[in-house]
Amino acid sequence: MGDAAKALVDQLLVRDPDEPEFKQAVEEVVHSVQPALDRHPEYRRQRILERIVEPERVLMFRVPWVDDRGDVQVNRGFRVQYNSALGPYKGGLRFHASVNLSIIKFLAFEQMFKNALTTLPLGGGKGGSDFSVRGKS
Repeated sequence: MGDAAKALVDQLLVRDPDEPEFKQAVEEVVHSVQPALDRHPEYRRQRILERIVEPERVLMFRVPWVDDRGDVQVNRGFRVQYNSALGPYKGGLRFHASVNLSIIKFLAFEQMFKNALTTLPLGGGKGGSDFSVRGKS
């Protein structure tokens, strides 16, 4: 990994230390695009990596609900949106007890690249909640 790329990953660690899934995804992308960065210094001048690793929008919200026993439950919801340069954001939802901001950022980051490869005019996004659907009516 080049110096600029390593500095970017180090900066992410300082800014978002509790997001290991997202950090790993960024490291993998940075490593894979390093040859292109070396061949095209204009990409560095335009700060392309810095622009794509930072989401355009991150929404975090609470979702209160009443379970079958009448108890109030509160879950967290997330929506992360990356790079609308190609078009509106597209990406699904994930519901699982393990969902957190790092996972949704990682999945939205990955979705941005998947959508770009389809040649459809779509940006990348992902949403989800730490709500587990198992055993719910």
